[in-house]
Formats: sequence, structure tokens, C-alpha cells
Amino acid sequence: MLKKEEKKALTRIGLLSIGWGLGLDRFYDGKTKEGFLSLIGWGIIFGSLMFLVPCHGHDYAKEAKDMADLNPLIVLPLGLGFYGAVLIIKKGFRLLRQFETAED
Repeated sequence: MLKKEEKKALTRIGLLSIGWGLGLDRFYDGKTKEGFLSLIGWGIIFGSLMFLVPCHGHDYAKEAKDMADLNPLIVLPLGLGFYGAVLIIKKGFRLLRQFETAED
């Protein structure tokens, strides 16, 4: 049978793996402000990627425009998204260690 710390760690790992973009793991921890900031941050990253990426449908693909037309500002959301992904992986490993080191 799983102990209380193990159940809590598994719940947090599940919320992190499924709802990382919505900040569900932070809402579960009782950090409402951080949850809303996470939701806003990922929304800005994905929204800016959709806005800055030049592919806009079938007409764009038919004209076969060059990838040199990319907006140089796309580096900013890509970098922030990469940093966020690293933080998510780091938190996942921390939760896995917490699960392993749960007291008997």
C-alpha cells in the first residue's frame, strides 16, 4: 500500500505531466498566484509563436516562401519555451526523488 508522501508525490507528478501548461500542479500545491502566472506565461509563449511563425495556411504553402522570411523575434518565445521545458523536467525529477525517498 502506498504511504501518504508517496500518494502526494504521484498526484503531483500526474498533474505536472498532464496539466503543466495550465499550471495545475501549482494550483494543487496551493500556489494560486504562481498557477495564474504559469498559465499567462505559457499562453504568451504559444500565442507569440502562432503570431510570429509565418505559415498561414494553404496559400502560404502553395507559394513556397523561403524560411529566410522568419521574424528574428521568434528566438525570444523559443528560448522562453525551452527554459520552461527545462524547469518542468527539473521539477519532475525532484518529485520522482521525493517519491523514492518517502519514509517507510
